Amino acid sequence: MQQQRRRSGLILGLVALGGLALTAGPAPADSGPGPYYAEPAWSQQLPIATRFVVLTDWNNDAVLDKETGLVWERSPSTTNNMGWQYAKEHCTRQSTGFKKGWRLPSVFELTSLVSPGNTGPALPTGHPFSIVMPIVNVHWSATTNAETTTQVWFVNFHNGLVADYAPKANGLGNAWCVRGGMNAAAY
Repeated sequence: MQQQRRRSGLILGLVALGGLALTAGPAPADSGPGPYYAEPAWSQQLPIATRFVVLTDWNNDAVLDKETGLVWERSPSTTNNMGWQYAKEHCTRQSTGFKKGWRLPSVFELTSLVSPGNTGPALPTGHPFSIVMPIVNVHWSATTNAETTTQVWFVNFHNGLVADYAPKANGLGNAWCVRGGMNAAAY
């Protein structure tokens, strides 16, 4: 009896796996109306043509990154005199694509967009973002320096520099807001 149950469970498991294989279809198109299915896996490396999806349901103002499952503003802020506190508030108030729920990304999330070796901007070639290289290329992260809480990690999207010496109090930078996930570094 117990052996028969094991066989039944095994058969049901195989049928379920087979059903999954049969229902798996092609990846969603690079743009178009939703639904958009992101199965993020930070270990995967997708070609740019399939990694980013411009979300037409969001007025083309947001981009889904299928590697991370995060949704990014298509056009990040280019305000050159935005302090860190204001950048956090800016994202919290943001309503990009007619949606609320934006936040400042962690340094890990922000650097997931950097393409080493590319400059001005240091993004993957063929990216869908509408990014203007402002005078100040620092983009704030929500991640505070572990050794001194008066400084914050940032990413320079002109040259790809990632550093943790930007002062919270009087530093100047930009905000690139994100939705989804939740960064471990609390404000």
